[in-house]
Amino acid sequence: MTFLPARDRLRTITWLGLPIMGGMLSQSLLNLVDAAMVGSLGKEALAGVGLGSYVNFMAIALIMGLGAGVQAMVARRRGEGAEQQIAAPLNEGLLIALIAAIPLTLIGWFNADHIIGFLSDDPAVVALGSDYFQWRSLAIVAVGFNFAFRGYWNGTRQSGLYLQILILMHLANVAISYGLIFGHFGLPEMGAEGSGLGTCIAMFIGCGLYFVMTLKRGRQHGFLQARPRSRELKSMLRLSVPNSLQQFFFATGITTLFWIIAQVGTAELAIAHILINLALLLILPGVGLGMAATTLVSQSLGADKAEEAYRWGWDVVRVAVLALFVMGLPFWLMPELVLRLFTQDPDLLVLGQWPLRITGIGMTLDATALVLTQALLGAGASRTVMLVNLGSQWLLFLPLAYLAGPVLGGGLLVIWLMQSCYRALTSVIFAIMWRRRHWAQIRI
Repeated sequence: MTFLPARDRLRTITWLGLPIMGGMLSQSLLNLVDAAMVGSLGKEALAGVGLGSYVNFMAIALIMGLGAGVQAMVARRRGEGAEQQIAAPLNEGLLIALIAAIPLTLIGWFNADHIIGFLSDDPAVVALGSDYFQWRSLAIVAVGFNFAFRGYWNGTRQSGLYLQILILMHLANVAISYGLIFGHFGLPEMGAEGSGLGTCIAMFIGCGLYFVMTLKRGRQHGFLQARPRSRELKSMLRLSVPNSLQQFFFATGITTLFWIIAQVGTAELAIAHILINLALLLILPGVGLGMAATTLVSQSLGADKAEEAYRWGWDVVRVAVLALFVMGLPFWLMPELVLRLFTQDPDLLVLGQWPLRITGIGMTLDATALVLTQALLGAGASRTVMLVNLGSQWLLFLPLAYLAGPVLGGGLLVIWLMQSCYRALTSVIFAIMWRRRHWAQIRI
């Protein structure tokens, strides 16, 4: 008996999951390129952009649940054979994203200084982070639309099309941000602030490309063919809001973690920004495989094949464990070499080596949680997922991290070790939930 699933099932997971993983990996690489470009401007710029990006993560998290909601409902309609209703969840997701983005953008643009100032006492960090966050807040509506479009294409098992647009969007982001940060290609030299504006422009470019492609290929599924009805909007909100709240509190937790690390020191804050982006290099492909599980589980349940859905969850977990183990090898075998790609500061290199080793090892333990979180969302168990993730992060990890770090002087290494332990515990909880199969009775 091999560790990996049977060949035909592995082929299905690979065919569906690789494009999504590639898209997630491209996002990780984009974050790392941004960190490398901004890192050359100094640790204050790196810390400021880090704070701004995670505050922005908090804002967009409130609409991120739309991606999972649209994907689960699209896959369920596809499994039911309702061809002309497949894109109806996309229509609902786009409307909800538009309504939610307006107040979020206004709050972000007019209160950036106060928000970033609450998280850091360093004037240079606050100034840089505020400018960066203002530009990112303008793209919240585009981000919401992009998540909804992604859910549609992944739910219809056409993730390769989503990947093509995502890569084009990321290439535009790198080119525009590089020009705006350093003043190349005839663009103004804006420093770290240019990274935020470049990402904002790229998000709208991606949104336009998604719209054109879906208009050409999604009309037969009902894209923009009928006005969303209140009953369908309520169903989408019931499925998406718990996931959005989970994403929001998770993002708030990451920002709180940055605040905790900021109490330890600016150097620790700067290297933590690099470490988290390197962790995302493993986390996001793991989430990508989990999103493949969302489609496979939801479609199987739509066809009344609960046992098939159960098997898909474990099959994708096995693939994710192996993939994240292989991808994490450089982190714990050669951490200094990896960190030197982003900073040459000897103090930051010393601070970051052991946390990066822990990241490389810990991601393998995190694979189960990454996949089964998405699989449970595909089954409609968004409320349960929210409660588990929020409870483990806010009631366990963050209080202990604050106590062990700033209060008892444990420093960055202790905080990072505790983070890996809490994620391993979350994997165990989700594994038990998946085995109990209560999710198989949920109707969406």
